Amino acid sequence: MVPKNTICLWYDGTALDAATFYAATFPDSSVGTVLRAPADYPAGKQGDVLTVEFTVIGIPCLGLNGGPEFTHNEAFSFQVATDDQAETDRLWNAVVGNGGQESACGWCKDKWGLSWQITPRALTAAIADPDPAAAKRAFEAMMQMTKIDIAAIEAARRG
Repeated sequence: MVPKNTICLWYDGTALDAATFYAATFPDSSVGTVLRAPADYPAGKQGDVLTVEFTVIGIPCLGLNGGPEFTHNEAFSFQVATDDQAETDRLWNAVVGNGGQESACGWCKDKWGLSWQITPRALTAAIADPDPAAAKRAFEAMMQMTKIDIAAIEAARRG
């Protein structure tokens, strides 16, 4: 059953591939109902995947195979809070290593163009440090990074 509120993500025929990747990569993620076209239609054939219900880290989503008219951009991203460097590395490397690309400050894109912020909890704590100088040092260190290096963030925070 589709939840009352669902994030709908537009894909160009690759919604099932994306949902399958997310389910295999992120915890508390799964692929649900796949709706296939019951007949031929102007943009496709009977049996083509129209939509895919999936969950990404507990968030219900619907992948819509809408065609090439719209693409993902940084105006929407999933922010994933990681607990340590190993989890940060695993998720970052999975997204980037599966045809994705690196960006700045913990952001990356998957091969479908969807943006991900792989954000260690240590980074969030460091830039929220009550000591403004420590927060500034951590923030400035982050601004030089692609994937976040927790040890470097903590070193900058300490000064």
